Amino acid sequence: MRFWFSIPLWQRVLGGLVLGLIIGAIWGPEAAVLKPIGDIFLAAIKMLAVPMIFATLSAGVASLGDPVKLGRLGGKAILIFMGTAVVAVVMGVGLGVLIEPGAGLAVEGLKSPVTPPPPSFVERLLGIVPQNPFASFAEGEILQILVFAILVGVGCVLGGERTQPLVRVLEAGAEVMIKIAGLVMELAPFGVLGLMAWVAGTYGLEALKPLAVLGGTLYLGCLLQAALVYTGLLKLMGLSVKAFFRGISDAIAVAYATASSSATLPVTLRCVERNLGVDKPTASFVASLGSTVNMDGTSMYLALAAIFGAQAFGIDLSFVDYIGIILTSLLASIGAAGVPSAGLIMMSIVLVQAGVPLETIAIVAGVDRVLDMARTAVNVTGDATTATVVAKWEGRLDQKVYDSDDDV
Repeated sequence: MRFWFSIPLWQRVLGGLVLGLIIGAIWGPEAAVLKPIGDIFLAAIKMLAVPMIFATLSAGVASLGDPVKLGRLGGKAILIFMGTAVVAVVMGVGLGVLIEPGAGLAVEGLKSPVTPPPPSFVERLLGIVPQNPFASFAEGEILQILVFAILVGVGCVLGGERTQPLVRVLEAGAEVMIKIAGLVMELAPFGVLGLMAWVAGTYGLEALKPLAVLGGTLYLGCLLQAALVYTGLLKLMGLSVKAFFRGISDAIAVAYATASSSATLPVTLRCVERNLGVDKPTASFVASLGSTVNMDGTSMYLALAAIFGAQAFGIDLSFVDYIGIILTSLLASIGAAGVPSAGLIMMSIVLVQAGVPLETIAIVAGVDRVLDMARTAVNVTGDATTATVVAKWEGRLDQKVYDSDDDV
């Protein structure tokens, strides 16, 4: 037992993927007997989606604390965070439509035989605001829950000291859900094994190729986000791109290795303050806020995974569906915890909203760690970029330190 838990989770999940493919290849269609194991894992993830998104998102918004922080400094940081996130998620959708990573999988057999007609854009827009939040929770109306969670967080910020007891409850609830998610993720190796054995047994080992295409598509998107968006912001402020990436190289390396923006935060702060010359208050506020709400890589991944699943299961997405994927990916990424594999939990929200089978999670879970490393590196790079740009914008950047080659 100790030996099992001494192996990192991502390695166990990858092992489940490989073993599932081997069993499916050898056993053939009879491997479908293992599919219920994967179904249990998917049910557990679906159980977490609603309470986790409410607790983490509302707590994240409430953590802004003093309303003054929502002024110039916070406003500029959030503006950049939201702007880069929109670009990232639209880029993910665009790459998914252009490259079609899930087209080669073709597992239409899981698609529901009867699907109701999708609501119009106006109907979906009007349906964002919940008339009864409790009914939204009971019926799993994800967008309505996201909106309500944001409003609760904003109310806590505006309420000041009187709402701190609720803030502590929300933070405790978010922590509880993260711990439960950790327990659920321990089922991932077995769930992935069962579902991949079924996929490989039913559809053959050709199912592995689309995963490689998905990974390559995400890495391409992450590189484009860093090379075009972040570099463009730095150049817009007249800052050296070379000096920036030299200064945060340690943070990028730690983010890539740990796949956790939260674990990387101390390194990010050190790099931003000591190597890039951002003053401590700006660095602490913007980078810390970014580790919670700035998830460019995650939002890109969620959108791309939803499109991958739709292509794999033969589901045609309308323009309204794409808009829904973009909006839900943006909001779900804000609520994603800065820990490894948190994106898998939030993925269920985007998939449900888009009408894509949750089996998509099990299909991509085996390679999620490799994808998580790339998107976390992008998330941390975005945090550092925003802190640097805001500091320059506010006159809080030491240009001599920024340009110096003496990085630590």
